[in-house]
Amino acid sequence: MRKLGFKTEVREKAMSTINVTPLVDVMLVLLIIFMITAPMMKSGMKVNLPQAEAKEIKKIDDVVVSITKDKYIYVNKTNVNINLLKDTLLSIFSNRKKKVVFLEADSSVPYGYVVYVLDVIKKAGIEKVGIVVKPKKRKR
Repeated sequence: MRKLGFKTEVREKAMSTINVTPLVDVMLVLLIIFMITAPMMKSGMKVNLPQAEAKEIKKIDDVVVSITKDKYIYVNKTNVNINLLKDTLLSIFSNRKKKVVFLEADSSVPYGYVVYVLDVIKKAGIEKVGIVVKPKKRKR
């Protein structure tokens, strides 16, 4: 007589611990995804930047560079060509130790143009540039 061999399954006891390795793997993948996509989410929104809650400056003794809505540039209320702005600022600050410029721009001027003017100011060797904003109207 032949014995028929049947495999008998031996059931082990249920595990009372959780295997956290797959959880850690998933969390690391999610962390990497968020680290890669977070810098891409810095898209700009349309906001009206010239208004801010800032302390009002009583007296400005330094040089003020203004940009009108038509992209005309004024240095202390004198019209200056953008190509001559660096030379004008260099001549103004040639004998001054303190090099401070206040930049004010119309709210309708494109941000890129304001940055371009700011770059020209920095190339003239100006150490500090202050942005002049219109005080925000407070609700009473």
